[in-house]
Amino acid sequence: MKTTLLALALFVPLLVQAQGADIFKGADLALGARLITENKCAQCHASKVGGDGSAIYRPQGRINNAGLLRGMVDYCSTQLNLQLFPEEVTAIAAVLNRDHYKFK
Repeated sequence: MKTTLLALALFVPLLVQAQGADIFKGADLALGARLITENKCAQCHASKVGGDGSAIYRPQGRINNAGLLRGMVDYCSTQLNLQLFPEEVTAIAAVLNRDHYKFK
């Protein structure tokens, strides 16, 4: 996990890391929620952390800004070969921000 987050931190462009939750402005929340369900994100997370999988979301953890959250969703998409479009990645990250992280 540490290696994954380090790699994420190195490859997420600094500009994106510096941005606040305004990167989610205009995101299609309904699309994001649908994609989370269709791609079985909760089941994958549950297999990693147990329970309902929500323990993987750590609002006070290593994902500490909106850019890193979006980058992590993009990383998951790449690792799992989901072939999500950038606006789909943003939509998923926006839902996660709304429901778990609450970055401003």
